[in-house]
Amino acid sequence: MDQTFELQYAIDTFYFLICGALVMWMAAGFAMLESGLVRAKNTAEILTKNVALFSISCVMYLVCGYAIMYGGDYFLAGIADVDPDAVLGDFAAQDDFRGGSIYSGASDFFFQVVFVATAMSIVSGAVAERMKLWAFLAFAVVMTGFIYPMEGLWTWGGGAVFGMYTLGDLGFSDFAGSGIVHMAGASAALAGVILLGARKGKYGADGQINAIPGANLPLATLGTFILWMGWFGFNGGSVLKLGDIANANAVAMVFLNTNTAAAGGAIAALIVSRIMFGRADLTMMLNGALAGLVAITAEPSTPTALQATLWGALGGVLVVFSILALDRLKIDDPVGAISVHGTCGLLGLLLVPLTNDGSSFSGQLIGALTIFVWVFVTSLIVWGILKVTLGIRVTEEEEYTGVDTSECGVEAYPEFVRS
Repeated sequence: MDQTFELQYAIDTFYFLICGALVMWMAAGFAMLESGLVRAKNTAEILTKNVALFSISCVMYLVCGYAIMYGGDYFLAGIADVDPDAVLGDFAAQDDFRGGSIYSGASDFFFQVVFVATAMSIVSGAVAERMKLWAFLAFAVVMTGFIYPMEGLWTWGGGAVFGMYTLGDLGFSDFAGSGIVHMAGASAALAGVILLGARKGKYGADGQINAIPGANLPLATLGTFILWMGWFGFNGGSVLKLGDIANANAVAMVFLNTNTAAAGGAIAALIVSRIMFGRADLTMMLNGALAGLVAITAEPSTPTALQATLWGALGGVLVVFSILALDRLKIDDPVGAISVHGTCGLLGLLLVPLTNDGSSFSGQLIGALTIFVWVFVTSLIVWGILKVTLGIRVTEEEEYTGVDTSECGVEAYPEFVRS
């Protein structure tokens, strides 16, 4: 029996690490998607932001974020010897070891830290093409080291919100982070976009909305497929274990539902864009696939495959109307990140009670409101401080010539000479 325990420990730990690596690969997806949807003159800067924000997320979560969220310390602890007898004792103490989730603590940290980077990546695309690089990176320090860990403490960490109420007791459930990760990132992005303002030429004085096409749609498509693939680790790893029959089946169902929700979202967005615009809109279809993924993330384990497809399709429809609505409100989001991750993140939370008896609509609404208010207000304060100190927006001349030159001193496509 001891050998069975040890094998399960090893399998669950390894599974955590592999899923974490898949989620880390999503950083490449965000980088490719965003660089494909911005103009060529802003490509190098958006790539710099994505590499830098991932690095900052890893360090800040190690320094203080994980300790705030879960109470663990991996920054100064070093490598500790694992006592096999103690681990086996933890297994034996459970009524049914097959229902337990015991794995390496370091693997848990690694899996959690890539979620933090995902939340911050959402902000990057929404503020693209006109934000100062160093102001963005300063915000990333606060977002990943404090703002995200605090709302993580109140949700996955089980802490009471300002000592007043515990979301889990109210019936709040978010399996892999539709609200905790995606809506949180979108809330921070919304606060930044409001203070930042729209790109020059995006909105006319007469209320006209001018399209600003991205420079590389093949790259944006590649980024979407990378995100789609990485999402299997995002949702699948949130099962937390693999080493028994019940959880292996749960992982398989999560993978199935994640995939079909993305497909449903892409198809629905494609159909809606054909009806509304009279053409197949590639960018809407890409965002539709991501919207379906975000919508299913809150609960990918309990729906049937048919339900997951429908949830994804709802996300695909909603994201199209959300993008159009934000444009009418003159909220300029170059990649549609606020709609994909915010609007559809909320949708995902509200769909959970339809298949999960352990959650309630009131609990989901209170949880969503808690996440949004905390992240939006604190982000607005941080962005405001940065605006009056460092400044958050590049000059009009720098925006015209492209932030690649002013912020990075190098262009992504130097062989393209402007006339």
